[in-house]
Amino acid sequence: MADITKLDKLFFHNTGMNKTSVQDVINNSLNNMDDGELFLETSQSESFSFDDGVLKSANFNSNIGFGLRSVIGERSGYAHSSEMSEDAIKRAAQTVSAIKNGYEGQINLDINPQKTNLHLYSEENPLSGVEFSVKTALLAEIDEYLRKLNPLIKQVSVSLSGEWQAVEIMRAGGFVTGDIRPLVRLNISVIVEKNGRMERGSYGMGGREGYQSFITRESWQNAANETLRQALVNLESIPAPAGEMEVVLGNGWPGILLHEAIGHGLEGDFNRKKTSAFSNLLGQRVAAPGVTVVDDGTIENRRGSLSIDDEGTPSSRTVLIEDGILKGYMQDRMNARLMGVKPTGNGRRESFAHQPMPRMTNTVMQNGDKTHEEIISSVKKGLYAANFGGGQVDITSGKFVFSASEAYLIEDGKITRPVKGATLIGNGPDVLKKVKMIGNNMKMDPGIGTCGKAGQGVPVGVGQPSMLIGGLTVGGTEA
Repeated sequence: MADITKLDKLFFHNTGMNKTSVQDVINNSLNNMDDGELFLETSQSESFSFDDGVLKSANFNSNIGFGLRSVIGERSGYAHSSEMSEDAIKRAAQTVSAIKNGYEGQINLDINPQKTNLHLYSEENPLSGVEFSVKTALLAEIDEYLRKLNPLIKQVSVSLSGEWQAVEIMRAGGFVTGDIRPLVRLNISVIVEKNGRMERGSYGMGGREGYQSFITRESWQNAANETLRQALVNLESIPAPAGEMEVVLGNGWPGILLHEAIGHGLEGDFNRKKTSAFSNLLGQRVAAPGVTVVDDGTIENRRGSLSIDDEGTPSSRTVLIEDGILKGYMQDRMNARLMGVKPTGNGRRESFAHQPMPRMTNTVMQNGDKTHEEIISSVKKGLYAANFGGGQVDITSGKFVFSASEAYLIEDGKITRPVKGATLIGNGPDVLKKVKMIGNNMKMDPGIGTCGKAGQGVPVGVGQPSMLIGGLTVGGTEA
């Protein structure tokens, strides 16, 4: 947990607000409510975009604001403002108090979350740790390196971004907690051309730390080499076949399919409202034996990790599925209270202008006992999906469609030709039951995930070992 004295300087001393007066406003406005909080936030962010040898953009943003929420039953009142003043908070308090009207019944005040001293990342501000000139020179160096590496490269795009966010959360009764969160990301993409055919490759990396570990020569050259490798693979690809076949998912970033097709369906709000394909299935088998899935916000420096969530609950490792049995859901405070369970530290919001809701942090499938080679060699004819692009899922039915950005045919137990245009079509709960083999090579993604839900985007992580799924529908482009 961040030093509250440092946070108080940002939100009270620097703004002229009196903390005791603000606490009084919170106590009065949230009196006889089931729950609620004042969420204070200040953030700084920067981004640089380098395209075709030219610095196309360099942006800097600084924001400060608050959001005040009151909760009664399933109803919530929310008011937010970028005006950080006691008067603005008082006006917000009048707004959120309106949900008391018409409320009858016994008030069930929620217990304040337990405080934590856990620090999952440093409080370093990435924006101040490296000079502006160093960052822009880095992008130019990556561009030059790639163009010298291969004459087939026709376009190079590089972007670098950093963010520093400080939050303080106050509740009725004097509970106060807070956090300071860094976040960085480097992305590289190239377009290659050969005999009139053009293909793209891309790679990104990031995490909750400063720029230093991502801008070393070894680090960015590895990223650049991987970007080019993917592009050259796609340049040699053939049309993907279509039909039902066995599919091997690679380790690491392919866990995005797990996140989208399964993870969202295990969030508390969908299950409380019984709109998830996993509703009312606690304690039942929802996956093949050996399938264990956790949401773990406590992994050091990962993009989805949080010391505390955006309601002040300490982050945790939540077992969702254990050996194929559904064990639990990801919960924020409101849905946990209404479902009679404990919050899991998954209450997240994009900014002070948004209400919290149950969201994933780092969603991970645990290791099995097979090697990657054993899994591939078991497949006579199938598809190896090594990397994914975009996808979409219907939470209620669990149906999903995902496009593979890098995929190969598997023929007689060997990875052979790369294919283009492969899409995976299926149903999340159904796919879990079709897992036939799980690898022992679990890997986290390189730090590039952003999850969208109800118009809010938050950084997340995914991870998984290689795994074999039997009987998955592949949509292809082969005539």
